[in-house]
Amino acid sequence: MIFGKTKLELKVGIFVFIGIIILAAFVLSIGKFRTWSSGYKVNFIFNFVNGVKVGAPIRFAGVDVGEIKKIKVRFVPEEQKSEVRLECWLRNQVHIPNDSTIWVNTLGLLGEKYLEIMPGKDYMNCMAVNDSLVGVDPIPMHEVFRQAKGIFDNLSTIVDKVGKGEGNLGKLLYDDKLYNNMEAFTEDIKNNPWKLFFKTKEKK
Repeated sequence: MIFGKTKLELKVGIFVFIGIIILAAFVLSIGKFRTWSSGYKVNFIFNFVNGVKVGAPIRFAGVDVGEIKKIKVRFVPEEQKSEVRLECWLRNQVHIPNDSTIWVNTLGLLGEKYLEIMPGKDYMNCMAVNDSLVGVDPIPMHEVFRQAKGIFDNLSTIVDKVGKGEGNLGKLLYDDKLYNNMEAFTEDIKNNPWKLFFKTKEKK
């Protein structure tokens, strides 16, 4: 009886163990776990990263090639400013020229933040392990709204001036003299189209 119970427990244990292995393999594949993949670490430095998070993907020429492993904020005494250092993992076969452009991009308008790398042309000088490269800071949303407000205000000013008959466009729309001259010119050309091809003689 004891032997039968032990045998049953052994079967259950093996079944649970196999289930755990399958579950672990599934979770690791979903999370793109790269324990067995070969790669190297590099650093990208920004002043502002606009909410990018650890685990965000890295794209090189539009292809996923790695991910952000750590995000550190540190103060630089020499420059008297703070900077954000992104410690990243990249596949071994990816070679990033030092003249590449790196910036934080967004999937859609409000989608996931990720790191975009536009490859440079100097493949004779590429990033090595633990090398650092400075990225292009994204524009904060409040700055976008500020610039949009400035454009809207300028447009409103132009519309107001036109409405008051100021400027060339305002005069064209509201100045009767200019309108009458234009109408007379159009009527004259309609009645005497030859004037378009007639060149007056220059006075000596």
